[in-house]
Amino acid sequence: MNKTWLIIKREYLTRVRSRTFLLSTILTPLFFAGLIFTVSYLTARNAGEAAPGIAGNILTSPPSGNEGGKGLAYGIGYASSFAIYIIILIYGTMVMRGVSEEKTNRVAEVIISSVKPFQLMMGKIVGIGAVGLTQFLIWIILLLMFSAGLFLLAPAQFLQQAGAESNAVSFSLSTAGVNLPLIIFCFVFYFLFGYLFYASLFAAVGSAVNEDAQDNQGLLLPVTMPIVLAIVIMMNAISDPTSALAIGASLIPFFSPVVMMARIPFGVPAVVPWWELALSMLLLLSGFLLTTWVSAKIYRTGILMYGKKTNWREMWRWIFRS
Repeated sequence: MNKTWLIIKREYLTRVRSRTFLLSTILTPLFFAGLIFTVSYLTARNAGEAAPGIAGNILTSPPSGNEGGKGLAYGIGYASSFAIYIIILIYGTMVMRGVSEEKTNRVAEVIISSVKPFQLMMGKIVGIGAVGLTQFLIWIILLLMFSAGLFLLAPAQFLQQAGAESNAVSFSLSTAGVNLPLIIFCFVFYFLFGYLFYASLFAAVGSAVNEDAQDNQGLLLPVTMPIVLAIVIMMNAISDPTSALAIGASLIPFFSPVVMMARIPFGVPAVVPWWELALSMLLLLSGFLLTTWVSAKIYRTGILMYGKKTNWREMWRWIFRS
């Protein structure tokens, strides 16, 4: 456990101290905060110029519960699902590249002499996952800070519009029954275990790759295709969250982190029954344990294998090798 912690610490500190991490962490929320402010400001100014007398009554009348609540659920579901999709792809690929680079540079041979392959794999997965979680939390904090600063510097007309929009959002949330604490809890759960589920598979692929880029793409395709398919299914689920496709995909660990988060904002238990949510979480947790076991079997053989082309049939044999 102590050796695993050392690997986690190494992976985490190496990446959070890099220039790329610092720049992307600061510039990304700054860009989105500026974009939100610009769009909102221009909208408020154009509305005031076009119909000054009418604009006040647009500003003060909240949308109906059904329309506002459904629109918010759609927006929250889409944003949450897409964020998990991007995080899994970015940081899962980062795990794969980290493993493959250590293998091709023969660094893994030195590390394996002092730690077990499973410890190395889990240390890398958890360490890089902690980097992603850190960056995500910093983005939220910076976005709130930038938004507060822009809000204080905004003209009165914009403040009036923002206040009215805030009231409309609060009204829509209350009338639609959107459970924000539950949404936040579910997002953290599906973010963490969705990442862990896929990161273990990415690590297994990284341990089996060789110098041939074409062969590597063939190994990577079965891992990336389910997460890409999940975002396609999410488009259907967000339009019809009670469809058979949406319900089925919400229970399958390959799709549930993305698809279930698209359905939850529409209501629990009104749209997503409690038993569906509990079963989805249980299956994702079980799937994570299974993929970690399978990936560890592949990893311990692949990380020390050089100069040989590998395919999924060969990797399947490694799983059952004693």
